[in-house]
Amino acid sequence: MLLLGLDIGTSSIKASVVDAETQKVVASASYPEQEAEILVPQLGRAEQDPESWWESAQQAILKCHATNKYDPKEIISIGIAYQMHGLVLIDKNQKLLRNAIIWSDSRAVKIGEKAFYEIGEQRCLTHLLNSPGNFTASKLAWVKANEPEIYDQTDQILLPGDFIAMKFTGEVTTSIPALSEGIFWDFKEDEISKDILNYYDFDKGLFPDVKPVFTEHGGLKQDIASRLSLKPNIPVAYKAGDQPNNALALNVLNPGEVAANAGTSGVIYGVKDQLSYDNKSRINNFAHVNYSAENKRIGTLLNINGTGIFNKWMRELLGEKVSYKAMNAMAKKIPPGAEGLSALPFGNGAERMFENKILGGHFLNLDFNIHSKSHLLRAVQEGIAFSFRYGLDIMRENGINPKVIKAGKSNLFLSEVFAQTFADVNNVEVEFYEGDGSYGAAVGGGIGIGVFKNTEEAAHNRKPIRRIQPNHSTACQRIYEEWKEALDRILKLE
Repeated sequence: MLLLGLDIGTSSIKASVVDAETQKVVASASYPEQEAEILVPQLGRAEQDPESWWESAQQAILKCHATNKYDPKEIISIGIAYQMHGLVLIDKNQKLLRNAIIWSDSRAVKIGEKAFYEIGEQRCLTHLLNSPGNFTASKLAWVKANEPEIYDQTDQILLPGDFIAMKFTGEVTTSIPALSEGIFWDFKEDEISKDILNYYDFDKGLFPDVKPVFTEHGGLKQDIASRLSLKPNIPVAYKAGDQPNNALALNVLNPGEVAANAGTSGVIYGVKDQLSYDNKSRINNFAHVNYSAENKRIGTLLNINGTGIFNKWMRELLGEKVSYKAMNAMAKKIPPGAEGLSALPFGNGAERMFENKILGGHFLNLDFNIHSKSHLLRAVQEGIAFSFRYGLDIMRENGINPKVIKAGKSNLFLSEVFAQTFADVNNVEVEFYEGDGSYGAAVGGGIGIGVFKNTEEAAHNRKPIRRIQPNHSTACQRIYEEWKEALDRILKLE
């Protein structure tokens, strides 16, 4: 029995086929080959065409098939992970009405801030566990105010994973975790938030049927099955946002367990069993994949918009013939601290941990006589690691104090400079695991159809492939303090 998983990312779509018995990856692929385009119609905005996600998802599946390592007809379920907080609008015929407004778009910041104040800060924090902020609900309010002709045609609102599942099955569903990440869920009442519906004047009919995360969300349509050489009617049996899904893939499911990801954006994600919140909503709280009314598992998420995208920007400056592996080697040649050069990776929209301020990316203390391309690369990777430390300190204020953080051996964690700096500055052991988000999605689909009795059984064979211990370096802490002083100077300018 084989399980198919998809990760609908910002940069590409990843697919994995996993053997249900061994939980090993049989084949994996991603599409497109070059990083997908983010559309920027004007400053502070970020959109993508959902149809491009769908086309890339199909191509990634076909690339897996092309390895000839398995029979596609042995695939028995589909699981989907997806970039969180996006807004997709469809009409009554399931046709797209506009491009998706994705997670890094900042156009709704002021709308969310006003809602936070007018609904009541304490009311929002105790019921929503967050400010409405720059999340899906506020993005929908922006469409309602600025594109009323689009809003009036809207039959249902979807998150990115809901859209891809619809393309597979023709059915539209959502889940409590998906609603919570859009800031539509009232945790106190365990229902779609009346506060949000009333304040923004949204019709409850805009929301799809609410189903559990691990369940059948529809069966594969005959025409899509034929196109992809799959059996018709196999179920889409799991949908989850990329960060809760990453936690599932890393077996981070119980209070106190913590995962990290350093892709286009950076995330530290911890699990707790309390309906608690950060008073300034600098970190956010969503229903985890194993959330239920009886078993409240909350994922606390620190998000940094400008992580891997900063590294990608450096690659574009160097010329894309320079590989990430070569960039990592160049950074390694430079001593810690990059000879006084500091980099602030905040050039990808409003940052939640700075209360939705837009700081921009910065290089500080640049010396034309000393600093080279390699210094820039070292400073970028250290600056990204330091931004994780800044955010983890906020999480520690909120009771999350990890000694071990789990991560996939991918993206920035492939860099020795970044990985060791991350361990050192945060004073944590880092455990690395094989498999990416598409692996977690495949396993989630297996749970959804009952191949695995529960999440514990699904993780039975998961073992770390490597561990990094912190060096307890006083030099690293000193460099971080210098970096933080540079950040404080920029914050004072805001």
